[in-house]
Amino acid sequence: MRGALGYLLVSIACAVIGQVLLKQGMREMGPVTLSLPGLPGLILRLATSPWVVVGMSLYLGGSLFWLTALSRIELSLAYPFAGLNYVLIVIASYLLFGESLNPMRVIGVLLIALGVSLVARSA
Repeated sequence: MRGALGYLLVSIACAVIGQVLLKQGMREMGPVTLSLPGLPGLILRLATSPWVVVGMSLYLGGSLFWLTALSRIELSLAYPFAGLNYVLIVIASYLLFGESLNPMRVIGVLLIALGVSLVARSA
């Protein structure tokens, strides 16, 4: 379990950092709309945004660590750890982007953290 936990934590870190970078890239890009005629231009803009490219690369790299963890432990044990993504994303969004934190969001995040903790202790 200890080795798999390391893989899970690296996967989570890559996912969270990747999402933060993707958000920064999209903040710089501004609102986008999906449409068939505009799709080639949008893909080009995404492919040439350093924030988006690095964010997607980290997200993909994190997937390799996730798959490695899955090869070592049960999915029903590993998957709840993905809940840490939500906890860390809420914190990062608040600190880096000034996104709002209301009491319901904080309570929800605390419940997720409690759930992950309970699952981890069940191993």
